[in-house]
Amino acid sequence: NLYRGEKAAVFTLCIKNRVLVFVTDELFRHLEMIFVNSVTKTGCFSYVYLFMPDHCHLFIQGSCGDADLWKCIVDFKQRSGYWFRKSNLPGQWQKDFYDHILRKEEDIQKQVRYILENPVRKGIADNWENYPYKGSTIYNFNEW
Repeated sequence: NLYRGEKAAVFTLCIKNRVLVFVTDELFRHLEMIFVNSVTKTGCFSYVYLFMPDHCHLFIQGSCGDADLWKCIVDFKQRSGYWFRKSNLPGQWQKDFYDHILRKEEDIQKQVRYILENPVRKGIADNWENYPYKGSTIYNFNEW
């Protein structure tokens, strides 16, 4: 299976019709909690997760042989989607998502930096360090 074991992949999940959803600290913190729970219970960890206003980037890796990246993303989408509906939030996830499974020769740090720079490239932050809607289950970005 492409998504099982100690594989690493970047997933991009978009909000249907590009509705701007991820724009408050409270919303981000709640989704962060759901995501970290999904990561933990599926045997994964996250190098970086970053929520743009209408999509998110989730860079995860399996931490053991029976880790399941696919199950992690599906669990996160289901639980956060349920929470969107229950909370009467305007957005909902697009049905599918984009993924990129990293090959062994790909540089993990380069991938992390690319994701962190997304708000700068989009013109919504002057520096990735100032962008609030990001995190990691293994890195402390304040030390970078």
